[in-house]
Amino acid sequence: MLALTSATGKLGSAVINALLDNNLIDPKELVVCTSSNPSDSRFDAFRSRGITLRYNNFDDHTSLKTAFSGCDKLFLVSTPRISMDYNNAPLWKGREAHHRAAIDAAREAGVKHVYYTSLAFANPSKAAVMQAHIRTETYLKELEDMKWTIIREGLYNESWPSYFGYYFGLKNETRNEVIVAGDGPVSWTSIPDMAFGTAKILVANSEEWAGKTFYLSRRETKTLKDIAEIVSKAIGEQVTLKIVPKEEHEKFYVEKKEMEKPAVEWWSSTYEALEDGECDINDPILESILKEAGRKPKPLEETIGKMLG
Repeated sequence: MLALTSATGKLGSAVINALLDNNLIDPKELVVCTSSNPSDSRFDAFRSRGITLRYNNFDDHTSLKTAFSGCDKLFLVSTPRISMDYNNAPLWKGREAHHRAAIDAAREAGVKHVYYTSLAFANPSKAAVMQAHIRTETYLKELEDMKWTIIREGLYNESWPSYFGYYFGLKNETRNEVIVAGDGPVSWTSIPDMAFGTAKILVANSEEWAGKTFYLSRRETKTLKDIAEIVSKAIGEQVTLKIVPKEEHEKFYVEKKEMEKPAVEWWSSTYEALEDGECDINDPILESILKEAGRKPKPLEETIGKMLG
C-alpha cells in the first residue's frame, strides 16, 4: 500500500493523477491522505475507483499514524505552511517539524520506505526556502529503521511568477520593469513532467531508489532575464528585469507593494542561490524516465504562454 500526502496540492494531486492516468498502480493500493474532510464531494472520483481516503493533520500525531497505518510506502510532500520558516526559525520550529512528525508517525505505523519531496537547490544552500528541506534530509539520513529516498523536485515551470518579482497579476500586470535581487540559470520543470517521473519512482522496486538523493528536473535552463523576454513576447509589450541589492529589493516589495516583511526577507535569499548557480541542474534522471515513456519535457515558454493567455 502506498500513502500519499497533500492530495489537493499542486504536486501531490499531479502525482496521484499520473499514477492513475497511466495505470501505474491498482487504485485499491492507494491511500490518499488529506488535511481536508475526506468525505468531501471533491473526492468522490477517488472513492468511485476504490481509493482509500484518510484524514491527516501535521499537528495531530494520532491522525498521522492512523492515516499511514497498513502502508509500506509513504510519499511525503513538504508542508506548504511556509510561515513556519520565517525569521530564521530555529531547528524543529520550521516546516521540518511537520516533516519529522509525519516521518515519526510513519515509523510507528510500520511504513518501510519514505519518499520525501525536497527542492532543487544545493545542500548547503543560500536559499532560506531550502532550510527546512535540508533539515528534513539530514533527519532522514540518520534513520536506521526505515528506507528513504530524497527527491529534489525541480523548480516548477508554473512557479515562475514567484521568482519573477511576484508577477502574480499575470494578464493584469502593468509593470514594464520587474525588480529582483539577482539572477541565474534555472532548470525549470513542469509539474506534470515531475509528477510522471515521481510516480514511476514510487511504483518501482523499493531497493532501486532506497538511500538515494537526486534531482528530478530537466537540464535546459532559463534565467529571469530570459523570462522577461518570453513575457514581453507573450504580451506584446517590453518588460525588463532590474537587478538590485537584496536590501533594496526587500524595501521595494515591503514599502511599495505592501507585502509582509518576514515573507519578503525569507524569499529574497533565493536570488543569492540563483546567482550561485544552485538551480542549474545536470541530473539526467527525469529526462531519461520521460524518454523511456516516449515523452519530452514541457518547455517553460509553453507554460508562460498559457498562463498569460
